[in-house]
Amino acid sequence: MRITLTVNGRKRTPNVPPNRTLLEAIRDDLKLKGTKGYCYIGVCGACTVLLDGQPASSCIMLAAQADGHEITTVEGLATGRTLHPIQQAFSDEMGFQCRYCTPGMLLMTKALLAENPQPTDDEIANYVGENVCRCTGYRRILASVKAAAEALRANS
Repeated sequence: MRITLTVNGRKRTPNVPPNRTLLEAIRDDLKLKGTKGYCYIGVCGACTVLLDGQPASSCIMLAAQADGHEITTVEGLATGRTLHPIQQAFSDEMGFQCRYCTPGMLLMTKALLAENPQPTDDEIANYVGENVCRCTGYRRILASVKAAAEALRANS
């Protein structure tokens, strides 16, 4: 079946089988490898994308369910070689270790800060805590989100 997705601002029309997940369509059909698969049951956050600006688990969503929607993957954050302020904050604050959860964390951060530009520590922890990070203990991630919030407020 042919579906229409706007991915990172670009209209795409992959031909996908009815049982193809959005994760598979993104990685295999569109060749965007930043979105990761890990649990495949929608609980770890590695596959997080933004669907119309809201976090979505692409591993449990069928590609056909995203037909006609706007999708943002981690590849859609940077502008050319210029990192998005969220990416820069994660780099500066070392909010990553193995980097497997990082794409999902970046997109969760984008959604959080769009909704609440000045979140408290508890609000950050509750929001990004839906993404499982086995390496950092979340301290550096919390610092990264706070730095990103500050940078985005300074740029607006």
